[in-house]
Amino acid sequence: MKKLTLLLTAILSLALTSSAATRGKPQWISLFDGKKIEGFEPKGGTATYRVEDGAIVGKTKEGSKNTFLSTTKDYGDFELEIEVKCDVELNSGIQIRSHVYEEDTPQASKPKRIREKGEIYGYQCEITTQAKGVSGNFWDEGRWTKWHAELSEEGKTAFKDGEWNKYRIRAKGNHIQSWVNGIKCADFKDDMDATGFIGLQVHSIRKGAGPYEVRWRNIRIRELN
Repeated sequence: MKKLTLLLTAILSLALTSSAATRGKPQWISLFDGKKIEGFEPKGGTATYRVEDGAIVGKTKEGSKNTFLSTTKDYGDFELEIEVKCDVELNSGIQIRSHVYEEDTPQASKPKRIREKGEIYGYQCEITTQAKGVSGNFWDEGRWTKWHAELSEEGKTAFKDGEWNKYRIRAKGNHIQSWVNGIKCADFKDDMDATGFIGLQVHSIRKGAGPYEVRWRNIRIRELN
């Protein structure tokens, strides 16, 4: 009986320890249930978004600026996972720690260019064709308009044209990283933005082009302590 009591005590202690550890570990939260768009709002332009076959579908609109379906909540330190499929004629991106210009503002990299009130700026994880070799890198959208990292040769070819691609983005303090289909892409440090919204980009198109579409699914996040 004494041995049984000790065994039960040990099992209970292990269960409690495991439960406490689980409570302390950041949990994954779905940002999209595959049925309806909630917790997001469009910013920047007038491209359209809809739900189809369990995915958010962004569609270009002629004459529109870059448009971003953006979270209504800001995020700072987190891991984000998302699957994306993009028409090969279109490039797209995933904004993180991003913001809206509250008034007309000179662009940091080219002060003579004025960014209009309502335009978006911040870190953008690139989505484009494999031939361009920059998918998974971070473009400084609407501000410094430069790349933040240098990709490895393996990273340059991680993206698969016309297929579903899985992106993983990790932002912790000033350290930002990305993976595309499990392959490490960007890894850099920058102190410009510590928090901001997440946005799904539908890029602007030239007159007479399109319409084109980009799709996102299985969007989940876990905030880091």
